[in-house]
Amino acid sequence: MNTKKILIILAFIAIYFIWGTTYLANLFGLQGMKPFVLSTLRYTAAAVILLVWCFVRRLSFPKGGQLKVLAISGLLMLGGGAGFVVIGEQYINSGHAAVIIATEPLLFLLMDKKSWRTNFSDKWMLTGLLLGFTGIFMFSRFTAATGTAMGGVMETIKGTVLVLLSSVFWVSGTLYARRHQVSHSSGVADAAVQHLAAAIACCVIALSQGEWGSFSPSEIPTTTWGALAFLVVMGSLVAFIAFSWLIKVRPPAIVSTHTYVNPVVAVVIGCLIAKEQIAPMQIAALVMVLAGVVLTAMKKTSAL
Repeated sequence: MNTKKILIILAFIAIYFIWGTTYLANLFGLQGMKPFVLSTLRYTAAAVILLVWCFVRRLSFPKGGQLKVLAISGLLMLGGGAGFVVIGEQYINSGHAAVIIATEPLLFLLMDKKSWRTNFSDKWMLTGLLLGFTGIFMFSRFTAATGTAMGGVMETIKGTVLVLLSSVFWVSGTLYARRHQVSHSSGVADAAVQHLAAAIACCVIALSQGEWGSFSPSEIPTTTWGALAFLVVMGSLVAFIAFSWLIKVRPPAIVSTHTYVNPVVAVVIGCLIAKEQIAPMQIAALVMVLAGVVLTAMKKTSAL
């Protein structure tokens, strides 16, 4: 087995399992920090590390139009996408959030106007979309009904909408980056720009919301600092860079299979570590979401 194949396997392990655990890390992070403070520190630390690496390795840095595309995609994917997940997890648990994120491939079908004619003329595509979003509705409903929500019914709805909105931001950023693809050789430098843009945006929002007023490093529990470190190193550096590299060397339909695995990992890890409860009907709803995603992905792959 050559080096590239080994790297591909390791990259898939990163996006399958590491991203599946970041939802729980967000919950531990929220125990001691406000959402946009947590996101600001995460993206700032990641950006600094990446920029230092670029300087040490003397990597070429994006310029002009490249900077614009990377900054906007970073704002959408990291600031809006990953950022709104953290906000949503104030109201729902990590497994619930991951199940909602599993609908991203379905949102790609809805938001990519170029493929509307093909997608919406196929009964299997429509069936997959219906299954996926019905599953999300059922999961949220049974979460509140079985008492496994972190709050009441309205909190569950609020968290569901916020995390679903985060998926919209992520998909928007991905589509924007794809349509304005930059010809830049260093993925590390690209990621540095994206994280820096997201860090600035999250910092400004945290200031406007008054979140920094309650930030006291000495009062933050060790578990929160540990969660932040995990999000920086494993979430932003390892998994995000692995994802950015994989979409360049493997078909997007194959890379997107991480959305099948992430919610399962998140639910299992949440049950084992955070004692998050999951009812049989929630498992059925999860299966429905994944079935919808798999169905649409299979039809999309067969059409390529």
